[in-house]
Amino acid sequence: MAMVASRAGVSGQTVSRVVNDSPRVDPATRERVETAMAELGYRPHRAARALRTGRSQTIGLVVTTLATVGNSRMLQATAEAAAERGYALTLVTAGDSVADAFERLAEQEVDGAIVLNEASALVPEAQRPPGLRLVVVDAPASAELAVVHSDHVGGAAAATAHLLSLGHETVHHLAGPSGSFAAAERERGWRQALADAGIEPEPVVRGDWTAEAGFVAGEALRAASAVFCANDQMALGLLRAFAEAGRRVPEDVGVVGFDDVPDAANYRPPLTTIRQDFTALAQRAVGLLVAEIEGTPGAAASAVVPTLLIDRASTR
Repeated sequence: MAMVASRAGVSGQTVSRVVNDSPRVDPATRERVETAMAELGYRPHRAARALRTGRSQTIGLVVTTLATVGNSRMLQATAEAAAERGYALTLVTAGDSVADAFERLAEQEVDGAIVLNEASALVPEAQRPPGLRLVVVDAPASAELAVVHSDHVGGAAAATAHLLSLGHETVHHLAGPSGSFAAAERERGWRQALADAGIEPEPVVRGDWTAEAGFVAGEALRAASAVFCANDQMALGLLRAFAEAGRRVPEDVGVVGFDDVPDAANYRPPLTTIRQDFTALAQRAVGLLVAEIEGTPGAAASAVVPTLLIDRASTR
């Protein structure tokens, strides 16, 4: 740091302010310091910073699985959002016990943690280590926890209404796992749209988010004329089941998914779906957590991220 200060012609305190992204540095001086840092190959020492600030500049991410596309995309987006704010990310898989994951994170002295999707359902019963700051993605609103989630209800209602607008008398639902907050919210949106149209819902067919589950569900949904699937992976399996049964999509049956995974536009036919903004979800979750870690005043305690209907060939 002394060498950087000498090269830039400033004090060590000014270099420290630049490193810590303080607003108390004029742009020209900041540019001069950053140029000196680049020329000298200077990198902040994370361990030394942790001793000085009492923070590790690391946050944890708790998941039950990375097999689902949504969790994998959230991992990438969260890592990028954390890096933008100067934080490293450490990943912990929860299995059936979020409490164990919390203990492992506490041992690594992370500054806080983000809990994703299915792991969120395990949080209320978990014993949270004292002082561990948390943001939960996909969970009911809570007075004790910061919560971020997509507008699952609104997206599901839009998907169902879209199918009804094409003349289908009803819309069947291929739902996600019973313990999932996101699956429950999407089912609620489907029921809400049918109720608004004065239609009694058919029994749901339940899957586990995988394409295999969607394929298996094809038998139970063989007579449906329209299906709203709780995610794109199950929709992919359902498209295969319909194709093998000789049912044409969208001529014989319309299908809508949820997530808008990168390959959804390349399904056969391209899949109409509800787009989740994983980047916005991660940015909000990391922003809320960092605000709590750094004591930023006035930070919101929760956030709902809008979804968007993407109309493609599977419903035309």
